[in-house]
Amino acid sequence: MERIKKLIVSIKFHQDEIELGELVQANDGNIYFKYYLEFASHGLEISPIKLAFNNIINKGEPSLFDGLHGVFNDSLPDGWGTLLLDRKLFAKGVLPGEIGPLDRLAYVGDNGMGALTYKPKNIESMASNDHPLDLDVLADEVQQVYEGATEDIIEQLFNIGGSSGGARPKIFIGYHEEKDHFIHGMNELPADYAHWIIKFQSNDLPDIANIEYAYHKMALAAGLQMSDCKLFYGPSGKAYFGTKRFDRVGNDRLHMHSASGLMHDNFAVSTMDYGHLMDAAFTLEKDIEAYEKVLRMAAFNIYAHNRDDHSKNFSFLMDQRGKWKLAPAYDLTFSYASHGMHSTMTAGESASPGQKQLLELADIFDIKHANEIIEKVKDACSNWTNHSKSAGVLDQSSKLINKKIRELIKT
Repeated sequence: MERIKKLIVSIKFHQDEIELGELVQANDGNIYFKYYLEFASHGLEISPIKLAFNNIINKGEPSLFDGLHGVFNDSLPDGWGTLLLDRKLFAKGVLPGEIGPLDRLAYVGDNGMGALTYKPKNIESMASNDHPLDLDVLADEVQQVYEGATEDIIEQLFNIGGSSGGARPKIFIGYHEEKDHFIHGMNELPADYAHWIIKFQSNDLPDIANIEYAYHKMALAAGLQMSDCKLFYGPSGKAYFGTKRFDRVGNDRLHMHSASGLMHDNFAVSTMDYGHLMDAAFTLEKDIEAYEKVLRMAAFNIYAHNRDDHSKNFSFLMDQRGKWKLAPAYDLTFSYASHGMHSTMTAGESASPGQKQLLELADIFDIKHANEIIEKVKDACSNWTNHSKSAGVLDQSSKLINKKIRELIKT
C-alpha cells in the first residue's frame, strides 16, 4: 500500500471549511507542517502553546505522537478506534505497520472529534442509516471484535464509531430525546437530533454504565461542569452509558484540543501536574476562574478515586471567534491507573494526594475559595451511596466504591 505523503488540514465550524495548512511526511521519515499565510487573516490559534501561527516549516517530534504535532494527534482515535481501523485494514489485506500517521488521519477525514478535517480522505462514505439500533446486539459485536470478528461486523462498528477517542468501545449516534430515537452514520443530523456517544463495557465492572452515570450525578453535585448524560437500555434491560458530545452544537463544531496535545505530554508516561493544567487553562481562558475549575476537577478525581486522570482526559474547546474554554469534565468513573497512582500529579504527589496538596496548589495560584471548593467536593462524594442507588449500581460495587471514598475523604 502506497502511503499518503501530504494532507491539507482544514477547520470546519459550520458548513464551510477553512484551509489552514499542509502536513507532509518527508523522505527522511519526519512529519512537517506549514500554515498557509492566508490563514493568518482569520486570527485563530489552533494550538497556541506548541504550534502558534508562524511562517516557518514546523517539524514534529519523532519521539512523540509518531512524529505528529500534538494538535493533529488529537484527531486520531485511541484504543478502540485504532483497533477497529487495524482490523478493517487487515481484512482488506493491509497490515497496520504498512500505514503511517498521515494515512490514519486520512481515514479520520472529517469524521473525527473536534473541528479539524483532513484531505484527501481515504475512507468510504458513511451511509446514513435510521434503522433501530439494538444496543445489546452491538455489545455482543463489540466482544466479537475483541475475539476476532467478521469483516461485516467490523465495518458496521467502524462506520458508527471508528473515529471515536478513548479506549472503551463506543459509537456515535444522533439522538432525538422526545422520540427516544437513534440514527447513525450521519455527520449532519436532521433537526431536533443531537450528537451523542454511547459506551460499551470492556474489561470493566459489569455495572460500569450505572457507575459512570452515578459519577456524573456526583460530579454535578460537586459543582463540575459536564455535558448531558443518561442511561440507555437494550431490549434485555442492560444499561449503557451515553453522553452528549460537547464538540458539537447542533451540526456546528468546536475545535477540541486535549491537554496532552496542547502541552505535548505523552499521556502514557505523563509528567503533568494539575498545576500545569492550571497554567494552560489560564493561558487560554485568560480568567482566574480557570484555576478554580481545575482545582475542583483535581479534588473530585482525588476523592472519587478516579486515578485514570491522564492528560487526554482533559480538553479545551475553541469556537469560531477563537475564544477558548475548558471543556466539560468527561470519563469520570471509579478507576485505578495501571501503576496504582494518579496519572496527573497534585503538587508533585501522585501516590496519595489529599487536602494538603490541594491547598498547596491553591496557595501557589492564589485561589481564594479553595476550602469551600474542596469541602463541596467532599460533601458530594460522601453522598455516593445515594447517587449509586438512584443510578442502579449493584450493591457489591456500591459498597466497594463507598469504602474507598470514605478512606479518601479523611485525607
